[in-house]
Order: sequence, then C-alpha cells, then structure tokens
Amino acid sequence: MKLELKGITKKFGTLVANDHIDLVVEPGKVHSLLGENGAGKSTLMNVLYGLYQPTAGRILIDGDPVTFHGPGDAMAAGIGMVHQHFMLVPVFTVAENIALGSESSKAGGLLDLDATRAKIRRISDTYGFDVDPDALVEDLPVGVQQRAEIIKALVRDAEVLILDEPTAVLTPKETDELLAIMGQLKADGKAIVFISHKLREVKAVSDVITVIRRGKVVGQADPGAPAAELASLMVGRSVSLALDKAPAQPGEVTFQVRNLTVTAGNGQRVVDGVSFSIARGEILAVAGVQGNGQTELAEAILGLQEHVSGSITLDGQELVGRKVKEIINSGVGFVPEDRTVQGLVGTFSVAENLVLNRYDREPFAKGLAMNPARVAENAAARIAEFDVRTQSAAAAAGTLSGGNQQKVVMARELSRPLKLFIASQPTRGVDVGSIEFLHRRIVAERDNGTPVMIVSTELDEVLELADRIAVLYRGRLMGIVPGDTSRDMLGLMMAGMTAEDARAMQQPDARQADTAGGDR
Repeated sequence: MKLELKGITKKFGTLVANDHIDLVVEPGKVHSLLGENGAGKSTLMNVLYGLYQPTAGRILIDGDPVTFHGPGDAMAAGIGMVHQHFMLVPVFTVAENIALGSESSKAGGLLDLDATRAKIRRISDTYGFDVDPDALVEDLPVGVQQRAEIIKALVRDAEVLILDEPTAVLTPKETDELLAIMGQLKADGKAIVFISHKLREVKAVSDVITVIRRGKVVGQADPGAPAAELASLMVGRSVSLALDKAPAQPGEVTFQVRNLTVTAGNGQRVVDGVSFSIARGEILAVAGVQGNGQTELAEAILGLQEHVSGSITLDGQELVGRKVKEIINSGVGFVPEDRTVQGLVGTFSVAENLVLNRYDREPFAKGLAMNPARVAENAAARIAEFDVRTQSAAAAAGTLSGGNQQKVVMARELSRPLKLFIASQPTRGVDVGSIEFLHRRIVAERDNGTPVMIVSTELDEVLELADRIAVLYRGRLMGIVPGDTSRDMLGLMMAGMTAEDARAMQQPDARQADTAGGDR
C-alpha cells in the first residue's frame, strides 16, 4: 500500500505546526521522520491517523484521496499507530487489550477471546514477538508491552505502521530487538514510518530519511549520510556532535547518599536502599529506563519527597529533613526534569525566572522589595552568557522555545557558587545545537570543582557526560561503573542485572571489581 501526503498543513490558532508537508511512504521500506521535539513530526502523524483534521492538504492511498474522521477510519484503511505512551489497560490481559475496539463474539453474545488469542499467537510466531496472550499487561516489561501494541495494529491488518518515538522507554537491548522486528516487518512488505530524534537509530534502520524543522520539510537524506550532516539539517547550522571533555580530576568526596529509601503513598519503595557518593570535580550519571526511581531520587535530595529514610550529606551536613529552600541555600543547584512544571513560571518574565531562587536576597532585594535594576542587570548578563534567544528580558518565559527555556533554568542554577549540581533530563526536548551548548556548561561546572549528578534516560547523553554511571532498576542500585562502560553491559544492568553479573556475562573470566572509576 502506497501512502502519500500532499501539502498537509495543520494550524492551532496562529501556530503553524505543519506547513505544506509532502511525504511518500512506500511498502517494504522504513521511512524515518527525523527532527527535534516540537518540530511537528507527531502532529503530522496524528493528522495521518485521524486524531487531527488537516487545515489544508490531502492524504492519498494508492493514488485515491481519503478522509479520516478518526482513528477508526485510519485503521480501516490499513494504517496502525504505536504511540509513544502506550494505549493499553494495565489490568487487562494482552488478549483483552487487543480485542478492545474490534470485539468479536460467540453465539450467545460472549466475547470470543479464543479467536483473538489465536491471532496473537500467529502474529507472535511469525515475527518472533514471544508475547503471551493471557499475560496481564501490568506484569509485562515495557518492551513486551510495546510488542503488544504492534500486534494490536497487525491484528487489524495494518499495512502502514507508524512508530512514534518508540525507543524512548526501552533499554538498549529492547531497542535492538525492536529494530530487528522492524526489519522483519519491512521484509514482509509493511511500510513503516519511524519517528525519532536519535540519529544513531535512524541511520541504522532507515531506507529513506525526511528531516522536519519547525513544521517544514527541509530535506531528505540517505541513511549513509554523516550524523553531523543530519544534525545540521535538523537545526539549520553546523553542529559538533563530539563533546571535548578532558578526563575528570576528582577531589574530595563532599556528597554522600547512604541507604536512601523513598516510599510512595501506596507503601511501595520507589527508591530502595541506594548508596553512592560524588567527589568534587566529577560527574555521576544516574541511568535507567524512565520510571525506575530516578525522579524520586533526585527529588529526595532536594527535599521534595515526603517519605524518606537514610542519609544525604553535603559537606558533612545532613540534608534529610530540611526544607527545600534551606537545601537550595546550602549550595545545591537543581534542574528538574519538567522545566515547565517545576523549573519555570511561564507567565513570569525571563528576568524574573532568572532569580526565582534568590529574588528575596541581596543583591536582588532591598528589604521586602525586589531591586529591579539589579534583576535587569543579572538578566542581561545571563542572557548573553547562555545565548538565550529572546526578544527581551521582559518577555514571558513561556513564550520561549524549549531549548531557550532550558537555558534559562540552567543559567539561573549555574550563576551562583555551588556545592552540588543536579540536572534531571538536562536536554529533554532540546535541539541538537542547544544540547551541544548545555553539555559544555555541565562539563565546565565539573571542571570548576563542583560535584555533578545528572539523571538521564538518553544513553548517548549518559556516555557523553559521565565519569561514572549508576544504574537504577525498580528503585535499586544495580551498580556503579566507569563512564566508558559498554552499551551492552549498561543495557543488561538497565534490565535488572547487577554490575557483577553483567560483567561476568560479558567476560566470563573476569574476576576483578571496578577500579577507582567504579563503586565508591
């Protein structure tokens, strides 16, 4: 089945999310849409899947124009979509989830799950999915849940399969398995639209690459094109993808976490007995698939979690039990994973956001009143230093692009002397050019002698920045390994294997523990 998009435009008020986009998707090929978050990729696919109606343009299947009033129309036409956030009911079985929306019944009106199970087994055997139809979704690893989503589309006879950022929640091993599955689907004649901003994966799996920037198609590229060329297409200028980072020179250990446990409201331990330390002048990266306790760990350090036990010390001072403001004032810089919710006040000006953590202290306050002149001076200096692209310091922070919002948060946290710097998902939703800049600033803070902890689900980022890597799985620490540890070993740890067992699997004769770069 050949799919064509011609002149697709989608507007939300004055915002043009897609601007006259042309796209041809052919059977038996993987067509990748490459672009930064916010470029318009997902919006375009939501138009194709019937979730949005196009403002202008046409969709053609085998040369005939079609109109989709909803996902049901798209599915009936042979288009399936696996969303970044899965559309599964956790307490249902795989078979029950797949039957939803296309229920068949036996005589007497009973749901015919036997027919659905048979279809699941047939598709699973064909593509090597290894999915149990009777397993509860909530008990399945994320990678298997994603396979269930793919099966759900194939059960409905999808000939075009849209995968929207499918590797965002997968371990490296699960990512490799998914790419292999895509190869099988392609060989079976399926057309695949692969949406991603990860250059390595796009180059590995694509037959055709279309690059979208700010809602427009800016070019097509061959999968063999250098990564730097693809990156420059994405952001509109040349970008250095290699971080110039000298080896760490660790000093005194000033930050220590001992037997830290964070308990959720339901009694579950989301961080379970975690211990580690960070020295001055080194970066510890906390890696793991999203949802394995990284968020709660970072928030516990800042005092944002309520049910915390164990010890967190900075320069010998206990932080557990102290208020957030006290912890910030003790010299902790914190970049939260969701800048729009915890990092910025969107309706406040850029200048005001740059002093959110010091607005009531000199030199930004006189008694009970802010000092506008000093706030403005600070804003001008930080905007220049961090290359924040804004019309003025008085502009509302919410009007800035994602990358520039992140620069505002980084500038605020790094513009004062720090004893500890924590950055959660430091480049999420940020263009390649801004990533380059922010990574350099994080390394510069390390080189200033500050202990740095980053939390990232992007393995490329972890390997780029880390001097040591701590891996969390279901709230437990699987081990701390050197920053040059292989992807394969990290993938095993992210799937729940301890560092010792992962090392033994990769090197059966290995008997030595990590050296100074490892556990501490």
